[in-house]
Amino acid sequence: MTAVSISNAEHYIWGEKCDGWHLLKRDDVSVIQERVPAGEAETMHHHNHARQFFYILEGEACMAFEDRIVNLQKSDGIEIPPLVNHRFENNSSEDVHFLVISAPKSQGDRVNIG
Repeated sequence: MTAVSISNAEHYIWGEKCDGWHLLKRDDVSVIQERVPAGEAETMHHHNHARQFFYILEGEACMAFEDRIVNLQKSDGIEIPPLVNHRFENNSSEDVHFLVISAPKSQGDRVNIG
C-alpha cells in the first residue's frame, strides 16, 4: 500500500478545462478529486447504478437538479442517488476542488440529458 494524491494519481481532463484525478479506481467504488474552474459546469445527466457523494474541499459550487439548486461551500457534501438528474456548476469567481465518491464506479454508467 502506498499513499495517493493528485501528484501521483491517474489524471484526466473533462470538458475543456476541468481536471480529475483517480484516487481510487475500482469497479465497486471510485474516489475522484476534481477541479472545476470558475464559470464551468457539466451537462445535466444521471447514473443508472452509481450512487455518488460530492464533498467540497475548497471553493463554492452548486448542484443543479431539475427542480432546484443546492449551494455548496467548503466542507459541504451532498449525496446523489441513482437515476436523479443533476449537474455540477461552478458559478463563483474561483476554482472549486472536490471529491466525488461513487459506488459502484460511475464510468460507463452516465446518461446525458438533452
